[in-house]
Amino acid sequence: MAPMMRLILGLGVLVLILSAVALGLPAYVTATRSVVINAPEYVIYPYLNNLRNQKEWAPWAVKDENIKMTYSGPPEGNGAKVQWESDVASVGDGSIQIVESDPPHSLTLAADVKGVQGTSNFQLVPDGAGSKVTWSFEFESGSSPIKRWKGLMLDGYIGEVYEDGLEKLKQTVESTRAQARPQPAPVAPAAPAETPEAATPEGGESVIPEQTPAPDAPAAEAPAEQP
Repeated sequence: MAPMMRLILGLGVLVLILSAVALGLPAYVTATRSVVINAPEYVIYPYLNNLRNQKEWAPWAVKDENIKMTYSGPPEGNGAKVQWESDVASVGDGSIQIVESDPPHSLTLAADVKGVQGTSNFQLVPDGAGSKVTWSFEFESGSSPIKRWKGLMLDGYIGEVYEDGLEKLKQTVESTRAQARPQPAPVAPAAPAETPEAATPEGGESVIPEQTPAPDAPAAEAPAEQP
């Protein structure tokens, strides 16, 4: 058998093996990351629900200063959409659109990240003095062997991107909140109290309190004369 024919047969067998393995891979994959932010849910939610605010922390915007972003629909809530174009290989092109907004608890978006289409979700719950924000991406590969292999690598790729985005979101929210917090007014030191002995008039001379004279003592009686 000619070497070229052997190569073709070898590649064909490899494709069959990979396709058979892909059938055993999950058809539905979810990548999830979380972070705790020192702020209540209602403070964090506008950074998610308003897509223009996402430019302050979203990984695709932070990694490319020259990214082109196009907004459509309402500024926030259901129907709001943003599409981006980037020459940076790690960013690429993509889009997200809000399909369900439930302030300040959850947000669902239809996402397309570098050709990987799925559903992006945010969940916000109280956590101590702050809030826990969970960001997930759900991908349905169906029966396509290629998409199932993509799903196998999804957690590694999307997970890293989401970790960077959540950390930047935490920094943005907490630093903005710290700057907006009112600072206590400075307290002037109290003036020392004056004592009567140290009282000083405007002229600078010490004032000595007048002494009240003691009442006159009675005069001594003259001795009686002798006869």
